Amino acid sequence: MDHIVITGAQGFVGQALARRLLAHGLDGRPVQRLTLMDVGFAAPPADPRVRQLPGSIADAALRRQAYEGGVDAVFHLASIPGGAAERNYALGRSINLDATLGLLEDLRGVHAAEGGLPRFVFASTVAVYGEHLPPVVDEQTLPNPGLSYGAHKLAGEYLVADASRLGWVQGCSLRLPGVVARPGDGAGLISAFMSQLFWRLAAGEPITVPVSARGVAWWISVGACVDNLLHAACVDPGRLNPRRSYQMPVLRLTMDAVVQGLARRFGADRAALVRYAPDPKVERLFAAYPPLHTPEAEALGLRHDGDLDTLITRAMGG
Repeated sequence: MDHIVITGAQGFVGQALARRLLAHGLDGRPVQRLTLMDVGFAAPPADPRVRQLPGSIADAALRRQAYEGGVDAVFHLASIPGGAAERNYALGRSINLDATLGLLEDLRGVHAAEGGLPRFVFASTVAVYGEHLPPVVDEQTLPNPGLSYGAHKLAGEYLVADASRLGWVQGCSLRLPGVVARPGDGAGLISAFMSQLFWRLAAGEPITVPVSARGVAWWISVGACVDNLLHAACVDPGRLNPRRSYQMPVLRLTMDAVVQGLARRFGADRAALVRYAPDPKVERLFAAYPPLHTPEAEALGLRHDGDLDTLITRAMGG
């Protein structure tokens, strides 16, 4: 695989995806060039195949620089998350909507190494469904975003499908749930407690979570998430649905089930370290998820972690 571009490459999922591509390539082919785009980078690249482009993807000149010499695949992960996008509408729109359109339009006439159309994998979100979920969510559930973030991501899905129809890219959008286990404090993300739970209990540290023990969430490890992103970039385009959009399969688990699984892994005393202090808004947003059925995505080859023990292992880098 000659050249791959990742936006949002300094993020949690972006870093894991970059490591996997450098180690194992894409579709059985090694990566020759990997261009990483983000607002900044913590350290210079350690691999000579990597080129870092610091700056905003809203910058058209930076995007053109990323695509120089052709590109085989683009993984578009960059976004302004929900709360931040609500606080600054203009910034959210510029990255979540306008830059997505720019990334697609800039690929007109850009070819892959073997002359085909570049693959374009877009990280959408379960936020497209909004807060008022039906008793069961399936692949026919109509999106009803309750935040600008979700609305812009849904619009991005339509843009990817249209760019594919127009022959600019071979695109596919995946709706991501909360991905665990993000290290650090979560940079102000309301859902950060889902990842912090793993690291705190592994270290034997107490944690207060803003949901109830019976709260139910959709879970996927970073390892399984990366598996699905890579699969979406390699699947035969003829197998994709007309929307070119899929809900990523998930495990549906209560908070208590995850805590008990972590206690089995790290010590029975860990369960007592968890204090539940439910916040009604957080519970509604992140711990009141109904069953999710994704047979179409699974038939395409997309997968969740399979079971809780595997989720824990892969969430923590195993």
